[in-house]
Amino acid sequence: MADKMDIDAANGEKEEGKIGPAPGLPTERVITNNFNLINQAVDSFDARFTLRALRSIATIRKAANFPEALAIGIRTAFPKPQNNARRVLEEMLPEGMRSSGGQQNGSGEANGGAVKEQDVVEIAEVWAYLGVLVQVYLFDHQEYQRGADFSSNFVDKIRSFNRRTMDPIGAKAYFYYALFHENLNPLPPSKQSPVIDIRPKLLAALRSAVIRKDDETQAAVTVLLLRNYISTADITQADLLIAQTQFPASAANNQVCRYLYYLGRIRAIQLAYTEAHANLESATRKSPTAGPAVGFYQQATKLLIVVELLMGDIPERSTFRQPSLESALHPYFKLVQAVRVGDLQAFLKCVHAFEQQFRSDGTYTLILRLRQNVIKTGVRMLSLSYSRISLRDICTRLHISSEESAEYITAKAIRDGVIEATLDHTHGHLITTPARDAYSTTEPSEAFHARIEALLGMRDECVMAMRYPMNKHRQEIAEAAKARERERELAKEIVEGDADADDGDEGGFEGM
Repeated sequence: MADKMDIDAANGEKEEGKIGPAPGLPTERVITNNFNLINQAVDSFDARFTLRALRSIATIRKAANFPEALAIGIRTAFPKPQNNARRVLEEMLPEGMRSSGGQQNGSGEANGGAVKEQDVVEIAEVWAYLGVLVQVYLFDHQEYQRGADFSSNFVDKIRSFNRRTMDPIGAKAYFYYALFHENLNPLPPSKQSPVIDIRPKLLAALRSAVIRKDDETQAAVTVLLLRNYISTADITQADLLIAQTQFPASAANNQVCRYLYYLGRIRAIQLAYTEAHANLESATRKSPTAGPAVGFYQQATKLLIVVELLMGDIPERSTFRQPSLESALHPYFKLVQAVRVGDLQAFLKCVHAFEQQFRSDGTYTLILRLRQNVIKTGVRMLSLSYSRISLRDICTRLHISSEESAEYITAKAIRDGVIEATLDHTHGHLITTPARDAYSTTEPSEAFHARIEALLGMRDECVMAMRYPMNKHRQEIAEAAKARERERELAKEIVEGDADADDGDEGGFEGM
């Protein structure tokens, strides 16, 4: 189950809270300046200007006069009071901030502000941007039911526009649409939760995004659907969604991090620990390690530690020494200590002491699987210490109830390759086989090859993430066309005898 920390960490604006307009600029001026950015994005068909406007939401939502500034922005974008687009947005604001509550004079001042009228074109992208700000206002004021009702109609209207310049705004609108329904009662994982009712609309949005090649909305809706399925423990449906869809390669980094995190959680539940470890490791590498998005980094690291323990590995101690993780990972540090030494009693005591924390992190059921790993670790420690040990001594040291259980556990450890030993059933002993030289096998070369592949994969991802000038190929084509035109003009002049015609008749080349 995804908890509240996941919601805060998944919020796109909070991940980029340090990127915003110049400090000291009035909030209403920030909003109206963003209109110009959106108009520029529509004129140049460049989504980077729209993304700049969306990144400023983190600064706008923290302002004390955010509702008043939003009302001014709505009236600035749509000056006519009878405009239906303006009416739809103003209905979500408090009574005193609607058209009847704040009069706007001819100079463009509203509610005593000094904002001048901007020459803003009434286009759909500006209306959609203001709609996202309305969603942010309703969510910050915990008006979840009103926000859910508004967002349902809002995302339908955005989908009907079918404009590629609106794709980044549409992806943000679907994010808040799902977030509102997650906070309605009954909350997940209840099967009567409203999150189940929004799945058909999200699936329809995903189909439309794939057909329209809308990568922003496709990535956002895919992540929202995975989160939706995980919140109600519908892992089979989430696995089918992953199998039948392809995550866009050009998706934003924050969406890639979320997708890898949810994919890693699904694979961990399905016992595919190797694939889960690879996805979670990529998510932690790509996610920010400081700032407002540190909550996501902590959550992904917690799940990564549990998966590593389930794989039989022990996380590096340096992981727990990071300033941003030290306090959050304290329960998991105690858990790793118990698993590392194979102390079953210490493990059970740790699970009981931090049960509430593990449940809120969504890792409790995975941690319960570690009991067998703790016993296997204890058996491996004993096999390294003794060449021969009785099953009764194993029961005493590992706190196992009977010799039959100890025999079963050691036999399974031998079969799984955890230890290299044999069982003497007649005398009830575990006989350890002498350890072989690891460098006589292919294990070192395989580990070295795996590290090389990981580094090459990171290098390829960095190259793919590099940004190049927009429409560079068109500029090269235009320059090539101009060069050909100059060549044709020069050839025409030579044929007509207008270029260097007299030089050949007066004695040739004097320089020879």
